[in-house]
Amino acid sequence: MSKSPEPDSHETESNDDPKRSGLSRWFPWLVLGALASFVILPNILPGNEIEEIPYDRFLTQITDGNISTVEIDNRTGQINFESGNGLEQKTTGPIELSDEDRKILSESNASIKFSTPQPGFFQTWLPLLLPVGLIILFFWWINKRAQGQMTGMMSIGRSKAKLYTTERPGTTFDDVAGYAGVKQEIREIVDFLTESKKFAEIGAKVPKGVLLVGPPGTGKTLIARAVAGEAGVPFLSVTGSDFMEMFVGVGASRVRDLFQSARKSGSAIIFIDEVDSVGRKRGAGLGGGHDEREQTLNQMLSEMDGFEGSEGIVMMAATNRPDILDPALLRPGRFDRQIVVPLPELEDRNEILKVHVKGKQISDDVDLNVVARGTPGMSGADLANLINEAALTAVRDNSNSVRAEDLEVARDRILMGQKRDSLALTNDEKEAIAYHEAGHALCAALLPNTDPLHKVTIIPSGMALGVTMQLPEEEKHIYRQNYIEDSLTVRMGGRVAEEIVFGIASTGANNDLVGATELAKKMVREWGMSDEVGPMAWGNQSQVFLGDDLMAGREYSDETARIIDEEIQKILVKQEDACRKLLDENRNALDLIARALLEHETISGKEVTRLIQAANGDTSIESMEDVAAVD
Repeated sequence: MSKSPEPDSHETESNDDPKRSGLSRWFPWLVLGALASFVILPNILPGNEIEEIPYDRFLTQITDGNISTVEIDNRTGQINFESGNGLEQKTTGPIELSDEDRKILSESNASIKFSTPQPGFFQTWLPLLLPVGLIILFFWWINKRAQGQMTGMMSIGRSKAKLYTTERPGTTFDDVAGYAGVKQEIREIVDFLTESKKFAEIGAKVPKGVLLVGPPGTGKTLIARAVAGEAGVPFLSVTGSDFMEMFVGVGASRVRDLFQSARKSGSAIIFIDEVDSVGRKRGAGLGGGHDEREQTLNQMLSEMDGFEGSEGIVMMAATNRPDILDPALLRPGRFDRQIVVPLPELEDRNEILKVHVKGKQISDDVDLNVVARGTPGMSGADLANLINEAALTAVRDNSNSVRAEDLEVARDRILMGQKRDSLALTNDEKEAIAYHEAGHALCAALLPNTDPLHKVTIIPSGMALGVTMQLPEEEKHIYRQNYIEDSLTVRMGGRVAEEIVFGIASTGANNDLVGATELAKKMVREWGMSDEVGPMAWGNQSQVFLGDDLMAGREYSDETARIIDEEIQKILVKQEDACRKLLDENRNALDLIARALLEHETISGKEVTRLIQAANGDTSIESMEDVAAVD
């Protein structure tokens, strides 16, 4: 699925201008700093330096007649004077001059001036007001902090939904590749939002809620956003986990705020992603009871009943676990329409690949139809990752474009894991792995009801030491019993080949046996493919979900359990015997495939077929080099 650039989004809760809030926050401190500077800085900053001399020296100079003017401060006793040659000096005498000093000053020829300067306002009051101001500002700051915390506490119940407006072109159905059936089914919602009068005239009611169901990565969120883009209405997106908080009642409060925001917008789409996190069956869990999650769910149910269809509000949600949702959430009048968004089919994958290769340099040898055939079961997100991995591979190889082999390497990396070239295997281990994979490949190539063999490799990838890959020619939705039985035979091929060649089994067949056993269990317990057990099904009991009864036991008796185990064993032994017979009859082909794998490490399905023909005496193949050559 493709994704268009997201429009600008903003929270439903309003935010103040950060510049204004910052200015108001620092304004008192700026004022206080200015006042403090007015008082302190004059005493700190350097001024015009005036020489200060001792008081007795001043008296000597004035007696000698060297001083022209004298200014005496009665408050501080400071004396500023100027000599006959214009030199300014100062001294500090007693505040109360003695009679002798007054006589000296009066007898001198200097101009004597007594002054009593009055202190200014700031000099008088600021030293007193400054501490008081600091105390007041301190308590004001404490109060603001408390208010901020209370504001945060009070706003905790507000919705965390993001509102995507229509100021810019949003996502439309053109951005959703494939899924023609899904888009056709959901187009009614768009028609209702754009032409609501047409529905009202005929008396039709559009579903209030639409639930998108499908595996992860199939584009459910993208489809919901495309509905909003097509209708041109606001799109409120929220995740189910956003309602959850440690405080009781917060989830219900956020639900109320979400619907209030939608009503303020008029026509709108409310989208809840991963709704199963909040809409799980009530009473589930070890403790059961009325917990916070149930409070939130109850509020959501109430809000969905509270708005009319004429309001132009459509509720949409997405989940990949519809089986655990509360039944009250799925009844008519709430999420009364479920739209399945499955894994993309062959044509859908082809369309999705066309979208994701846009803007990339693609080589002429790339056939997207072949790539789509080789990616069954991949979601839209997986296909996007496939194209990106192929582009990264091309860059590592210093290629100017993405080649078909780059896509092949990227697919193998996604399906099987990174190649472990550094893994050191002994010659005996390599030989065992070669025969193991040769057994799988031979069974896959000869059995009539299996998927075509694509390639075989003994290069360790991920957790596997070797891989035999089969690709279906077309999409399968049902599987016949003969197909499943042949698949079991293919799974047994590796273990049986090791026993035939080396006379002993190894641990390399662990994953094969696990998969074969699970498949045989489903044949007996779920699909009714056992004559002894008959047409009965009990489902998968290997997992216990918290919404189920933890104390529930199995649904059948001990005798039935014994019969089921015997039937599972019978199926596995039967297919193992069939595999052994097939490999014994084609031992020469088994040896040729193993030798080719040891020489080339990777061979294609076509090469395996040529090797089988060579083992059967096909005269068109001249030499072993022709047989084992890799395309």
